[in-house]
Order: sequence, then structure tokens, then C-alpha cells
Amino acid sequence: MTLLDKPIVLVLNRNWQAINVRTPADAFCQLATNVATALDVDGESIRPVTWDEWIRLPIREQDESVHTVRGAIRIPTIIVAVNYARVPKRRPRLSARTIRERDGNRCQYTGRPLRPEEGSLDHVVPRSRGGRDSWENLVWSAKEVNQRKADRLPHEAGLKLLSVPRAPKELPATALIRNAHGIPEWDLFLS
Repeated sequence: MTLLDKPIVLVLNRNWQAINVRTPADAFCQLATNVATALDVDGESIRPVTWDEWIRLPIREQDESVHTVRGAIRIPTIIVAVNYARVPKRRPRLSARTIRERDGNRCQYTGRPLRPEEGSLDHVVPRSRGGRDSWENLVWSAKEVNQRKADRLPHEAGLKLLSVPRAPKELPATALIRNAHGIPEWDLFLS
């Protein structure tokens, strides 16, 4: 994976709210077609910059850049989608971590609080019986309870769910964006 293919550019809507993360290749396309402007962040100073100006900006020591036949071009860390005002809503990705968070770090059969290493995902309807990986069929369970349940339905194993598993509510995209690469400029726009 090259630098151009890493998701390291924060996308803001025209109200400067974080809505997405894109690759530099995507960002360059949006800038070159005037769909977006880049933000030149220099200490306390933040200013929108069009593509024509961006390609002439000097490369600073802390900046990532790509080399082209016309010379080096800075990779933007933040762009603004100039004609987009909405903040899209999304559900968190289905994963063991998000199921654990949804279930409040508690075994959904006993109610006991669990540390992450004490629990595991349980398929309410086992996969061997056609159960799927879905928000409505996965719960956080104590490992020993999950092993005792095995490939049975909860009532067959003498267990009862504390609550019916549901998909979490959709959240504004801003709430789900993480600064995994530790880009300092992003902290200005992420809560």
C-alpha cells in the first residue's frame, strides 16, 4: 500500500464538521475538480486553499508529499467538501468490540460485568443451526457460559437472555471517526 492509498485525509462538510476519511488519491481528485478545497493548517492559522494554489504551496518539514513530473505536491491532511452540508449517519461496524460495548461489558445471560478477556461473542442461534453474524444474533457472554451453551439455543441450555439484542442506533459520522494515525490537525475537528 502506497502513501496515496492510506486513509489519512479528513473530509469536512461545508460547515467544517468531520464526515469521512479518504485517501490522498481521492482528495487530489476532489481538489482538482473543485469539489473540495484543502485546509492549510499552520499553527493557529487555518485557511481554505484551492487546487491551483495548493499545488504551488511549499513543502514544510512536517508535511507528507508526493513527487510528480511537475515537482513535489503536499498531501493535504484535511479537505472541505464545498457543496456538501449534511452529516451522514452510520452504524458502528459489527465486531466483538462493538458488541461488547453495546452490551455494556456484561454477560447477556448472567448480567455479570466482564473484562474483555473474560467474555466472547455468542451466537444466540448457533451458526450450526443457520444463525448469522448480525447485531440481532450476537451477544457478549462469559466464556464459560458460552462453552456450556455450545451449539444449543439459550432455552435448551437453561439460559435466558437479559434483553433482546438489537442493532445500535445510527450515530453521526463524526462520532465514529478516529484519529488512528495521530494527525495533529485532525484534533481541531474531532471531539
